[in-house]
Amino acid sequence: MNTLPRIALGAWAWGNDGTFGGELTADSLRPIFDAGMAHGLNLWDTAYAYGMGTSEKVLAGFLKGLPRESYLVSDKFTPQCAGTGPTAMADMIGMQLKLMDLDRFDLYWIHNVWGAPHWTEEAAKFFEGKSDAPLIGVSNHNLAEIREADGILRAHGLRLSAVQNHYSLINRSSEESGILEYCKENGIVFFSYMVLEQGALNGKYDTKHPMPEGSDRAAVYNPVLGKLETLNASMRKLANKYGVGVAQIPVAWAISKGTLPIIGVTKVSHVEDAAKAADITLTAEEIAELENVADGLGLNVVRFWEKEMK
Repeated sequence: MNTLPRIALGAWAWGNDGTFGGELTADSLRPIFDAGMAHGLNLWDTAYAYGMGTSEKVLAGFLKGLPRESYLVSDKFTPQCAGTGPTAMADMIGMQLKLMDLDRFDLYWIHNVWGAPHWTEEAAKFFEGKSDAPLIGVSNHNLAEIREADGILRAHGLRLSAVQNHYSLINRSSEESGILEYCKENGIVFFSYMVLEQGALNGKYDTKHPMPEGSDRAAVYNPVLGKLETLNASMRKLANKYGVGVAQIPVAWAISKGTLPIIGVTKVSHVEDAAKAADITLTAEEIAELENVADGLGLNVVRFWEKEMK
């Protein structure tokens, strides 16, 4: 498999699930995909659950005709979207590969902990002995669940290669619980998602400029924008120092922590910002200052589909 880029681009919102409000079309998303590929950000993260195949279909349309080695696809097995029979895992994977017109995935995840030991075992059985087996990861798992998944995979001659959890300046539970350290010690890539907290940490929104009403993220972040202004002010100072926008700082921070951020992209500027962030190296003092400010806000932004990583 090709070397992983420093940042993955997320197609979560491409499923039009209401998170960002409005409607995104393939025509409006095409320039975003093209920009990602042009910047060498060729790892695309999707899932059937993102619009029940909508995100996968849109991404598949963009990948069609490109050399297979020119891109990487990260897809997921979402237990709630699968059947319950003995071939549920194979059926789901087969459906997704057909949907995307691919012969393999580069990364494949157990999307959440619902029945995860069973589904991890099923994934292990399916990929055991396959020369084109993807890197296998788990998402939204705590440390005990991560250890369990790795044990299941190793019993089949495989290993856990990736963990994907919500991780940002205002949600460091995967660090505090020891998950990041475990991943580092065991050669597991930690993918951090929601690094920008769905735009709340990009410097664009404050109490005078709240997120547009009607979206899920507005309901979550608008009530705490007063507190976030303090953090955004600290990030703006660093952004000015490095000659970038505020949105680059949380991403640069996540990279500096040894994680691979997944940045949701709905505009070309999001891709360009991500590319710039990959070139920033924050100092230890700057990292500590950001974390001190963020920790002092006392926020809990764990979302409805996840849990505290304790």
